Amino acid sequence: MKNERLNKILELLTTDGKAEVIDLSQRFGVSQVTIRKDLSELEEQGLIERAHGFARLRSRDDVAGRLAYHFEAKKKIAARAATLVADGDTVMIESGSCCALLAEQLVSEKSDLTIITNSAFIADYIRRKESSSQIVLLGGIYQRDAQVMTGPLVRQAAENFFVHYFFIGTDGYCDRTGFTNSDQMRTQAVRDMAQQCDELVVLTESEKFHQRGSIPLNIRDVPVTVITDDAVPEDARQSLLSRGCTVFTV
Repeated sequence: MKNERLNKILELLTTDGKAEVIDLSQRFGVSQVTIRKDLSELEEQGLIERAHGFARLRSRDDVAGRLAYHFEAKKKIAARAATLVADGDTVMIESGSCCALLAEQLVSEKSDLTIITNSAFIADYIRRKESSSQIVLLGGIYQRDAQVMTGPLVRQAAENFFVHYFFIGTDGYCDRTGFTNSDQMRTQAVRDMAQQCDELVVLTESEKFHQRGSIPLNIRDVPVTVITDDAVPEDARQSLLSRGCTVFTV
């Protein structure tokens, strides 16, 4: 019941931008003390900001702020992706909100993992978890807004590893070109890291199939698995299948 309430609070905030503690207390039929505890938990996860008497979402330009949008769907996608990983595995994880939730789930549920990432945000996001897993942060040029490492140093560092699964996010999809991103440097980092995996796993909520970035990923010769929610448009699903992708919906 608590988790359902937290998800509904996030849904309200994504719609309204902010909410008063007293209004949330009345809406959910719980005390203001309970609502404040809920908001403190969401704040600790980096999803919201609290002020006197109300809460609001963090900026959508911030990686942590984007976590709150379609949070329940992203959690389900991350949970499905986590089933691909076994104790003791080494995986690569790129930047993105679904990827951050996957990394959090992995360090919470699995043991003795090695997580290789170019995302400074993800490395920081999971550092507070008690875990036997190891985090390897690839070097490179730091992009402040995305909190991700890019540039030729990412490729040079990634070449020291080879993994079965490389998990990535995406900014959009185009039937003509496939998955797309909006930043050239980040896209190149994904291409470089993809050379060091057996299988690419794209984690994305279905909303992204209604969007299109300007930079095609253009990753070839690597099998692609897509994990998304069950609201994915049927034409997008068929397009993915025609490209040889394996598609899982949650």
